[in-house]
Parts: sequence; structure tokens; C-alpha cells
Amino acid sequence: MTLPNETTKANLLVAALNHVPFDGWSDATFEAAVQDTGMDAGLADVICPRGAVDLAIAYHVRGDMEMLARFATEDLSDLRYSEKVAALVRMRLETATDKEAVRRGTTLFALPQHAGDGVKLIWGSADAMWTALGDTSRDSNWYSKRATLSGVYSSTVLFWLGDMSENHADTWAFLDRRIEDVMRFEKVKAQVNASPLLKPLLAGPKWALSFLKAPSETNRDDLPGHWSGSSDTPSKG
Repeated sequence: MTLPNETTKANLLVAALNHVPFDGWSDATFEAAVQDTGMDAGLADVICPRGAVDLAIAYHVRGDMEMLARFATEDLSDLRYSEKVAALVRMRLETATDKEAVRRGTTLFALPQHAGDGVKLIWGSADAMWTALGDTSRDSNWYSKRATLSGVYSSTVLFWLGDMSENHADTWAFLDRRIEDVMRFEKVKAQVNASPLLKPLLAGPKWALSFLKAPSETNRDDLPGHWSGSSDTPSKG
């Protein structure tokens, strides 16, 4: 069910996208969107307290939802797991038909006052991808998977913004290389974890990480996580 405020914000976003290429995600864009929709300025401020920043966030979240909708219709059963990850990243970028809106958003979320929002959005995209792939990890792996994919996704976005190749062929090649890098790293990590010489050294860090749990399904904003023990400081006893 779509709430009235969500519909109103969606209408504002559609109107704002006509102005973003010229004025960015700015007050000028927000004011123009309000005028274009004929909306009461007071109501617009209630729905988007931070103006165009809230619309930029809505634009990113809309892209995540469109990615998931497309993923639900695709048959990726013949792909390897790493290829499925790459396919989701590609789907996410292909939802962004307005490259200038993404470029302007990248600039906005690079500002110190909005950097936290940008990190949260990238993390949210990575979380959406892993969840779509059926990730069931609830320990520290929940964080390492999303942190790694956040790095892959954000670097691919930056490459894509400057890519002038036909059908973004260079971007997809760049993405494949990044995925290959991650797979090589995971292979090395597995070898390190299996090494008899290193197991004693890793015992302490592994014990500490064992207390780190993924956020509950009802509190996805619980980042960077919490200790599973009853006290603030984990103990062995």
C-alpha cells in the first residue's frame, strides 16, 4: 500500500528530475519542483524537511526498488554466485537512466554534511543485493559481505559516470575485474584461516568477532552492529 505522503514525494521527485541537471539537488531544484506540482510549500517542507536532499535519497532508494523488481523477473540460475552479484550491480546501474542525476547525487553526498547519508545509501544498496541473493549470514560475515560489495559498487559507479564506451562495455569489464579481485581475496582469506600456523594468532580476533551480530530484521538501521553479550564489554565467562 502506498501512503499519501509517499505518492506526494514521488511526484515531487519526478518534477525535480527535470531541474537536477541544471541546478543539482539544491534548494532551487526543490522550489521549482514544488511550483511545478502546484503543491503547498508548507506541505512540501513537511514531507521533505531537508528539501532536495530528501529527494536525492528517495531517488537512490527508488533505484534499489527497481533493481529488486527486475531481479525478481530474471532467471539467473545458470550463473555462478559471483556472476549473480555482478548481475545485480549491473541491474542497479541500469536503473539509473539519468546519469546526470546520479552525478549530481554523488557530488551532494560527497559533502561532509551529507557524507553519512551517502554511506548509508551505498550500504543499503549492498544489503538489498545480498538479501536478494538469499544471504543468511547473521555474524560478522554479514558486515564483511556488505562492506566489500559497497566498495565494489561505489567504485563501479564512479567508473560508470565517466564511461563513454558503447553500451557501457568498459564499465561491465571494470565490474568483472573488481569481482575477480574480491574472489581472489576470499581465496587467500580461506587459506589463511586454514593455516595451522596462523590459527593460534587468529583465535583472539575470531573470538571477538563472534559477538558481532547482524541487525535484527525489525531494526535494519542498527549499524555497525551490537554485541550479543548482556554487557557493553564482551567476556568469555
